[in-house]
Amino acid sequence: MNTDPIADLLTRIRNANRNLAARCSVPASKIKVSILETLKREGFLSDYTVHSTGAKALIDVQLKYGPLGERVITDIQRFSKVGCRRYRGFEELPKVRGGMGICVVSTNQGILSDRECRAKKIGGEVLCTVH
Repeated sequence: MNTDPIADLLTRIRNANRNLAARCSVPASKIKVSILETLKREGFLSDYTVHSTGAKALIDVQLKYGPLGERVITDIQRFSKVGCRRYRGFEELPKVRGGMGICVVSTNQGILSDRECRAKKIGGEVLCTVH
């Protein structure tokens, strides 16, 4: 049993990225799809597809690399944890690598990047940082 499915998603992406794998598979859930959609919108992922096979659905994540094979995602870390939730207002959202990376934030309007949160002037739980 997995107690933190978001950390599991991030770890699978991190491990596949370190191995320069083209794709990885993760168990599906709505929040994982929302996180992956945010990463795709911000240009960190190539694409993802949800495969429903019976009771267990899987998400196939296609990782993105540069033209010479360099990694687009250099680091992906969990920020808020199960035992210690971290909430921030839009003014207090961390700047990842001086704006070169993003924070994925869970808000009352869905899962958004820190740029979208600042534009809409809403805060929430900071789920992870990516750069």
